[in-house]
Amino acid sequence: MTIGQLAAATGVPASAIRFWERHDLLPAPERRSGQRRYPPQAVQRIVLLRTFQQAGLSLAEVREFQQDQPRRRAMIHAKIAEIEQRRIDLDHAQQLLTHALRCSRADIVGCPTFREEMAAWNRPD
Repeated sequence: MTIGQLAAATGVPASAIRFWERHDLLPAPERRSGQRRYPPQAVQRIVLLRTFQQAGLSLAEVREFQQDQPRRRAMIHAKIAEIEQRRIDLDHAQQLLTHALRCSRADIVGCPTFREEMAAWNRPD
């Protein structure tokens, strides 16, 4: 398929596809009469790239994911730990915001329950 067809199939602009190729995130396609020609598997690779970007992986991390097994495993372990910490932080933030919605105090920072929750969040385990 041409780059235009690939862009249409994935909803990704052709400029992004070319960018990913330049940065070795997509394999260079074969060329016919000067035009890029992509195999059907290129759709899945682009979906994977988009999914990783939406999950917060940097381009360097995406590139690392495509490397040899030991490097990929190390990056994945680090990213899982980062995601887990982010999940904990988001849970705490949700608890604080939920309390703030229910609290009748004009100054939420003066609320003892809110302050306790903040202290618990900032306390090292």
